[in-house]
Amino acid sequence: MRADVEALDLRDVAANWVNAEALHHQVSERIKALADLADTPLFFGRLDYLHAPGAETAEGAEGERFYIGRRHVHDADGDPMVIDWRAPVSQPFYQASKKAPMDIELRRRFGYTGGELTAYEDERLSDPDEAEQTSRLLQSEIERPRVGPMRDIVATIQPEQDEIVRQGIGGTICVQGAPGTGKTAVGLHRVAYLLYAHRERLARSGTLVIGPNRSFLHYIEQVLPALGELQVAQATVEDLVTRPSLGAVARGADSADAARIKGDARLAEVLRRALRSYVTRPTEPCVVVRGSRRWRVPAYELEEIVEELLTRDIRYGAAREALPRRIAHTVLVRMEQAGEAPDDRVQDAVARNPAVKAAVKAIWPPVDPAKLVLRLLSDADFLAEHAEGVLDADEQKTVLWAKPARGVKSAKWSPADLVLIDEAADLIERTPSLGHVVLDEAQDLSPMQYRAVGRRCSTGSATVLGDIAQGTTPWATASWEEALIHLGKEGARIEELTQGFRVPREVIAYASRLLPAIAPGLSEATSIREAAGDFSVRAVSPAELDTAVIAACHEALRHEGSIGLIAADARVPALAQALDAAGLTHLTPGEETSAESRLTLVPATLAKGLEYDYVVLDEPAAVVDGEPDERTGLRRLYVALTRAVSGLTVVHGAPLPEGLAT
Repeated sequence: MRADVEALDLRDVAANWVNAEALHHQVSERIKALADLADTPLFFGRLDYLHAPGAETAEGAEGERFYIGRRHVHDADGDPMVIDWRAPVSQPFYQASKKAPMDIELRRRFGYTGGELTAYEDERLSDPDEAEQTSRLLQSEIERPRVGPMRDIVATIQPEQDEIVRQGIGGTICVQGAPGTGKTAVGLHRVAYLLYAHRERLARSGTLVIGPNRSFLHYIEQVLPALGELQVAQATVEDLVTRPSLGAVARGADSADAARIKGDARLAEVLRRALRSYVTRPTEPCVVVRGSRRWRVPAYELEEIVEELLTRDIRYGAAREALPRRIAHTVLVRMEQAGEAPDDRVQDAVARNPAVKAAVKAIWPPVDPAKLVLRLLSDADFLAEHAEGVLDADEQKTVLWAKPARGVKSAKWSPADLVLIDEAADLIERTPSLGHVVLDEAQDLSPMQYRAVGRRCSTGSATVLGDIAQGTTPWATASWEEALIHLGKEGARIEELTQGFRVPREVIAYASRLLPAIAPGLSEATSIREAAGDFSVRAVSPAELDTAVIAACHEALRHEGSIGLIAADARVPALAQALDAAGLTHLTPGEETSAESRLTLVPATLAKGLEYDYVVLDEPAAVVDGEPDERTGLRRLYVALTRAVSGLTVVHGAPLPEGLAT
């Protein structure tokens, strides 16, 4: 198929050079999408239907066989050889069961090693005499060691995951997923499915995956290209709100209290009030001179126009653009009353008249969003005026800069400040909306960050992914219902995934001891993995801690797969020195593991969303103490405990936090 595309002769097939360039680009992207992936088979399953799908009557219709794979594959004559996993005819591969066979006679799963077919396994779903059984190939694929970035799960999608993946594009869906339930994979595969089912629509409007940090995005970046989808953008929330053209680049940091208040949705009202304060009530008439005639619009009529625009509560910039046309319309009414017959060209000319321009500038001046936020954070009186009844005096004092910046370019903006600038920019001019947005690790966003994401899918849909129990910011959301309101998707469907496929049973049971303290309303996660996994908790003296951690890393490296040494951020430099002294090569999060280098030293604050076959967790008490409050610290610890896929070793010198010590 790729050779056919490469052999296309594109000479003299386009009307002009622009079309030719566009065509060459499309062909180039198609060639990239058809690239072979090392060790990746073209198909992983087979479905034997009792009757041909779509047959008008089942009676007498012969059965049909389909091979299921990551991509559609056809032969030289254009006949399908492998059916895309997203096609409707492929759905029974994920959904059919003995109780509901969906007209499937046989489902076959193929096992591969290094891209070579090594096994297959059959289920005769329509045979009442055959008992339902657990798929060994499915189990081994789930438990396969991980080296390198995250990979697709098209061969192992479970029925409850498939239902979420194939939800229509019309609505937003929120997935509450316990650790190891595959919520990130579900979100990415949902994007791939929507691009398959609504390609033209999303090609026009665009899709975006939002992750918590660059390490996480690097970890997941190969999933969609492996499924042939190359046009999905990836970003963090900070990427979205950074505006270098406005001088809005994060160079500073807030205290936890300041960040929490700046992230509160109440700041949207403060910004709205501050922006509207730039509108000045007119006190002078506007006199338009055209030829020998003078047309006068009194101040009270100008005020009525301004009041009407303010009442409509449209965006500041849109109202500013509408104001000169409203004034021009008033002048045209005067002209018509005087017996003239002005047309649209006259109205346009009046709207551009110097007197009208001067009036608009005086009444509705242009506002720079970064300068507006700078003034709010620097001018105590300006903030007090517009935060009255919204923020109390202590809150206002907390968000004010101790040392005001001289200007936008020199200001040490924090990430929370950039979100305020983004909000102000949207109040002035509408942010363009995408067709679909996937928001992962959403539980950590502030209400203002939710608003920033929401306006980027205001006319589209979203897939929201997260786990309330893993909220590790002081402003972490308390409920998905509240988060969806801030996102502008109130009433969206909420699904809960509690069946884990990655984290071993003993590990998830141990971590779940923390749930009563960090998220008492959530259901405890379970694991379908038959292997209990390697799990141990080792108490040592504080003086022996580093030595014991290095020993645990040596033990983990005897196993196949990736190794993560997770520690409180403050402990990372000391552990890095200990690893170097022991001759253990180690990576940082975001660097790709290989057969020669499988150990990654992970600060606890960057562990979210990552997975390792074996995890060594250093000093749980230090992870908890590294956060501003105990609840956030225990949630951070819960995240660290649930990164293991095959085994977990906890090494501690200090007493374990309450809950784990029992």
